[in-house]
Amino acid sequence: MPDHDAERDGETVADDGITAHYDETRAERVLSFERDGQTAVIAQNQEGYAMVTVRRTVDGDELERYYGFDMALDHAAELLGVRVGDLPVPAGASDMGM
Repeated sequence: MPDHDAERDGETVADDGITAHYDETRAERVLSFERDGQTAVIAQNQEGYAMVTVRRTVDGDELERYYGFDMALDHAAELLGVRVGDLPVPAGASDMGM
């Protein structure tokens, strides 16, 4: 989970075997999901106005960019093999996306 240059304590929620962790670093807002050893990450710049990116890991390569948080969540769910409605989203991350 994100630990690089953290500016504030993160928020973690878990439901039905999926753990979600939201954190803010100096550069990004980061929402990480973990299920059965698989991870998916949604990140946005700290200013919060840019597209969100989907990665496999916090420091991994960008897989895709989206304007909407809902599309990024759909991709993250696909990577984890779950339905998008199964992903717990911490309150701090609920306004990600444009």
